[in-house]
Amino acid sequence: MPPPLWADNTDGAGQLVHDAEFYVLKAQHGERWAVEDAGLQAKLAELKEKHGTPPNLIHIMWDDTAYGDMGIPAIQKIRGFDTPNINQMAQEGILFTRMYTEVGCTPSRAAAATGRMAVRNGMYNIGMLLESHGLDDEEVTIAEVLSEAGYATAFHGKWHLGDIEESYPHNQGFDEAFFTGYNQILSLNSDVAEQGNASLGLVEDLFPKDPFMLDDTFITKDWVQIAEGTKGGETLQWRDNSYETYEAIDPEAQKRTLEFITRNAEAGKPFYVANWPMMSTFLPTRPKNCSVARAMLQDGLQCNVDVFVGKLMDHLEELGIAENTLVIAMADNGPMSHNPPPGTGFAETIFRGGKGDFLEGGVRVPAFAWWPGMVDAGQVQGDMIHITDLFTTFASLGGAMDNIPTDRVIDGLDQTALLLNGETHGRRDYQFTYAGPRLGAVIKGNYKRHMISPDPVGEASGIPAAFYFLPTDPREVLPMMTPMIHMKRPFNRMVLRHELWKKKYPDSQEKHGIPWTGVANASDAVKAHAQPQMVLKDLPFDPLEYIEHLDQIPFDRNMDPSLGQ
Repeated sequence: MPPPLWADNTDGAGQLVHDAEFYVLKAQHGERWAVEDAGLQAKLAELKEKHGTPPNLIHIMWDDTAYGDMGIPAIQKIRGFDTPNINQMAQEGILFTRMYTEVGCTPSRAAAATGRMAVRNGMYNIGMLLESHGLDDEEVTIAEVLSEAGYATAFHGKWHLGDIEESYPHNQGFDEAFFTGYNQILSLNSDVAEQGNASLGLVEDLFPKDPFMLDDTFITKDWVQIAEGTKGGETLQWRDNSYETYEAIDPEAQKRTLEFITRNAEAGKPFYVANWPMMSTFLPTRPKNCSVARAMLQDGLQCNVDVFVGKLMDHLEELGIAENTLVIAMADNGPMSHNPPPGTGFAETIFRGGKGDFLEGGVRVPAFAWWPGMVDAGQVQGDMIHITDLFTTFASLGGAMDNIPTDRVIDGLDQTALLLNGETHGRRDYQFTYAGPRLGAVIKGNYKRHMISPDPVGEASGIPAAFYFLPTDPREVLPMMTPMIHMKRPFNRMVLRHELWKKKYPDSQEKHGIPWTGVANASDAVKAHAQPQMVLKDLPFDPLEYIEHLDQIPFDRNMDPSLGQ
């Protein structure tokens, strides 16, 4: 008996392996997609003939923004800020209404870089100071894929994909990198924050010596706030760990992005650049004279991110390359609605939940596409798209599909048809959303099922109630058992196919190591992270042994994480 159609793991473009659910769709629409793809390739060939290169690709991604906070002026009016340049981008291109991400910063960034959900690439932990964790060099990034196709590649801003040497972006395929290993909490890892009690116990030099302190190794001594490097070259710490340096990160990253674009445009070389801004600070030190909201989020969006987007669009027009450049701008996940620092301005809008939640508010984000002459203006698209799709779509546009590995699941689908042919040409109607390493929710079209259920008794007894119809219940507060109990088996078989496919293509494990090795100008304290035996020579155990066991914390697969209620 021949294998079922969905088990055919080729999609006609580089024989990529996708999730099992994709093949259910391909069996129904594959012939039509093949015809559509032929037309798209002809259109891209005409574009290359006109401009001399495949299209340039720019990905801008900021933090923690609720759907509706960008691109919809009416909601912005309520929220007390304005982003005229991003709103213009929406008017001149696409406003996505169903862009899904992962539940947090590190997972989403790993998904964008590799085209694989974070549970697959081992990057579902949110990296904090000296995490000793990072993106495995066995993963293949979009920078590596496009570099092989002749693209110049650069990363500038918040990488947040690890502090181990193999995870540095210039060791993951980027020609040049200016990057942070962590997130905006770096603004609290400073003497200014310590002085104001926004950070406690990190900068010991500010205070008298504690006469009762016995363990001088417990508190972190030093780290690398931001580093820079080039492919095959040295890694250097950029400036110091001061708050002043933190405030200089985005201006420097934006300057480098514009310079990178200019150099490659003048050289006639196609390029891919990711600029992922820090956006703002968790310290209330800036003048509150930007947005009406007078809050970190709104001020960062209005007077930092939006201003840069405006400069970028103008720069592309001035260089004469706007019609050969796709710009994707988006948030990495929903608002930090759980335990946010004071005065930050995070809030739910249309959807319930935020950062860390598998609810729509945690993973459905504002996102836009701008490509003059190629992407029709004024689109408000209802098709589903996922952050992993950018990986495969960029590879498709760059003529680099053959460079994507075929020995692993690539969650990203090629959404070129959605960009160039418009609404209803998307190729995704499903999504699996993980809470750490545990499946939290599954979406199929307008239907959603919480796999981590608010009704554990019902789930245990086989009468689940956690079904939702999103158009009439976008905040996921009305679980329906009786009206949607017929969805039990369809969702069950969908999840089982997903799990069986994972057995064939197992998830990668978390990768751990010594933080900040290979930094040429590292301080003695940073270098000491790799040689604690030199300090703790009398210990009857290896003080670095814990690194091999970091994957045992903090996740308990049987936990009941917050549903944002």
